[in-house]
Amino acid sequence: MVKRLWVGIIILLVFSNWVDGFEELHLNETAMYFFEAEAYGVSKPAIVPPALMVGLTLIRGAGAKGAVCLDGTLPGYHLHRGYGSGANSWLIQLEGGGWCNNIRTCVYRKKTRRGSSTYMEKEIAFTGILSNKAEQNPDFFNWNRVKLRYCDGASFTGDGEDKAAQLQFRGQRIWLAAMEDLLSKGMRFAHQALLSGCSAGGLASILHCDEFRGLLPRTAKVKCLSDAGMFLDASDVSGGRTLRSMFGGVVGLQAVRNNLPHICTNRLDPTSCFFPQNSIGDIKTPLFILNTAYDSWQVQSSLAPPSADPSGYWHYCRLNHEKCTPAQIQFLQGFRNEMLKALRHFSLSKQNGMFINSCFAHCQTERQDTWFADDSPVIGKKAIALAVGDWYFDRASVKVVDCPYPCDKSCHNLVFK
Repeated sequence: MVKRLWVGIIILLVFSNWVDGFEELHLNETAMYFFEAEAYGVSKPAIVPPALMVGLTLIRGAGAKGAVCLDGTLPGYHLHRGYGSGANSWLIQLEGGGWCNNIRTCVYRKKTRRGSSTYMEKEIAFTGILSNKAEQNPDFFNWNRVKLRYCDGASFTGDGEDKAAQLQFRGQRIWLAAMEDLLSKGMRFAHQALLSGCSAGGLASILHCDEFRGLLPRTAKVKCLSDAGMFLDASDVSGGRTLRSMFGGVVGLQAVRNNLPHICTNRLDPTSCFFPQNSIGDIKTPLFILNTAYDSWQVQSSLAPPSADPSGYWHYCRLNHEKCTPAQIQFLQGFRNEMLKALRHFSLSKQNGMFINSCFAHCQTERQDTWFADDSPVIGKKAIALAVGDWYFDRASVKVVDCPYPCDKSCHNLVFK
């Protein structure tokens, strides 16, 4: 009886970690796309050993630079020091968590951990690409590993304010203040570095990739990894452009334009340049795109949000791919084709890498079960962690694209309730 009770507690703790990130979604279903969900439920739950817990460090000098969260509090990060062969190697993981595109959603956001360090966890678990265990993270376990917390709402690119609403849009300043602080703590001596990020953080890792390269020694090996950051400027199920409309609000409200890649804004409007498909071809630093072909966040919040589906025809499909009709699957196959088309030119560069698996998931680097475990998602028998490591260390060229759904049986698909 006691043994069963402990098993139940462990399962509950693991599940509570998966649902973390969804509490902000309980505004209402229509407002859901203002935030991102790391996960809600998975088809293959697994119990993993206790993870390393790493404390929050506030950037004390950030306030003087105006590098503050939406509510004016100090930004922060979690740092676990490297050792041995990884002592001069740095991995920066940019946190994800959606965006806010108008005063209402930003005011709401500033009362959460996505807009204020007051509400951030004092310590978080380092798993997946942040793990300190070689058997869970074979190539980066002994690097200096940093998770930069996300509290601006514009993928670390805004630089404005709204005094009436007491909102600070200082994502770009937070990015710079964090980098300056980490450089002073030894990153300026880096021999190797990888800028990574998940979701809104994955978008940020693309937008800041060349900037990151410029901060580090010329002799350093510097690359970037975007996990679930390949947001597409695609039509929704009503023929509208839900995500373009939302991104337009983010870019305009938070004064993002000047911090977007100028090579893009010289030829396209700023909102278009917030979509990675329009800038990845111009990035000079080696970049790895890790994405699912049926990104669950994009299915729910960009392709089939309630606002584009007033009749509720997509309701069950958007929550669980197994409940999609053949016609709905055909629509989603069209989205996959758009994804591959957007990556075609990018994939031609020898220095770039790519892992596009046919799963209904979102973010696969930070979770242990999807990054590197006995039953991790694979393409050609290669797990994500090994694919990223092979690409980073030039052990092999990695440009792999899965066959279309439903051929991949290794997926850890997300099911929403």
